[in-house]
Amino acid sequence: MNSISQTKQSKNNFLHRGEPWVWASGAALAFILVMIVLLLGVVVANGLPAFWPKDLIEARLKDGSRVLGEIHRREINGDGVATVQFKVGNRDLLGLDFKWLSQPEIISESRPVDAVVLERREYGNFFGYLQKTDGAKAVFTDAAGRIKEIALIDIIRSYRPNRMNLLDKTGLYATRLVELLWDEPRESNTEGGLFPAIFGTVLMIFLMSILSFPLGVIAGIYLREYAKPGILVTMVRIAVNNLAGIPSIVYGIFGLGFFIYGMGGAIDQLFFPQNLPTPTFGTGGILWASLTLGLLTVPVVIVSTEEALGAIPKGIREASLACGATRYQTLTRLLLPMASPGILTGFILAMARAAGEVAPLMITGVVKLAPTMPIDTSFPFFHLDRKFMHLGFHIYDIGFQSPNVEATKPMVYVTTLLLLLIVVLMTGTAIHLRNTMKKRYTLTDV
Repeated sequence: MNSISQTKQSKNNFLHRGEPWVWASGAALAFILVMIVLLLGVVVANGLPAFWPKDLIEARLKDGSRVLGEIHRREINGDGVATVQFKVGNRDLLGLDFKWLSQPEIISESRPVDAVVLERREYGNFFGYLQKTDGAKAVFTDAAGRIKEIALIDIIRSYRPNRMNLLDKTGLYATRLVELLWDEPRESNTEGGLFPAIFGTVLMIFLMSILSFPLGVIAGIYLREYAKPGILVTMVRIAVNNLAGIPSIVYGIFGLGFFIYGMGGAIDQLFFPQNLPTPTFGTGGILWASLTLGLLTVPVVIVSTEEALGAIPKGIREASLACGATRYQTLTRLLLPMASPGILTGFILAMARAAGEVAPLMITGVVKLAPTMPIDTSFPFFHLDRKFMHLGFHIYDIGFQSPNVEATKPMVYVTTLLLLLIVVLMTGTAIHLRNTMKKRYTLTDV
């Protein structure tokens, strides 16, 4: 009987201590971490190999035809037949980038050492064999023997992958990565570099931070330290909390109406009447997009600032005032340094959310291809009225608007990986700063 009662007692203690909730929370956290790792694994596994030079395979088929291209994957179809997906390139000759072949159709596969890969400015890659060069042109044949003349000026790079060793391929891979970071896109953003999109993304986050962080911190300080409790303050807090949950597209519509048509139109009337009816600031641009995302993230900063200040014990304020410090001195020299880790936490969340938002940008200034960037060497150097490119919109554009989804899939993963790296780098810097502030201004040091 004693053992039974002890078992019941231990079971009751287990429930009263909340152990089931602890285990449930741990299981949920583990599940989330596994999902994050799987997501990163899929992006990395599909993004990093995108620029690795693959061997060219020539397949000889039963009907006597030949196919030359890169093997992307092998699968078993619904009928149990093995199939092979070839990237055949030569879009201007074949009209498609990929071709599926059933394994029984293929008699043999070989790696011809003379097979050439041409990276072109238009029509994607060309796979074939060099026949001759004639002044400014080169003559090639594809696997079927069709002749193709290509101007040398249209060729960005040529190489024979089946002759390359590991060191050669590594060098080409590094060169492509450098081009990805510093060159401009081509072929409707499906190839080439991503520098304008990277630059636009970083600049937009920077401008958004300058605009939203001070406003959010000041508003949070006022609501927590200076505003008198009452119906008005309560309504403001409810409104701030509700604004944090409004869909981002609503902010985009507001930015279009208030910033672009309202403020931008007024600026054009006052300062650029000679350009009307062509708008200068009365159209989408990086300034209005940054302001729109700033409004979207301000509620998060306000709430985090209030919570961080509210977590400081009241006795700290009273002790500071009792020592002769003014209210302003207490705020700036004591409360804000102690609350800075919590404030930066809200800023990190706001920055990460803004970096991935696309819907408001589509209305307020982002474009598929920007001919000029917001910052250049032309006076006045900062052109905040210009439209810009963004990695998030780039993913949407090439992933869902391109008619050739298979050909654009590698660039989708590469762009996603770059966006994640930028977010991790910027938030990591902010987290390092937060941890430094936390160590310096812990409550035990006061």
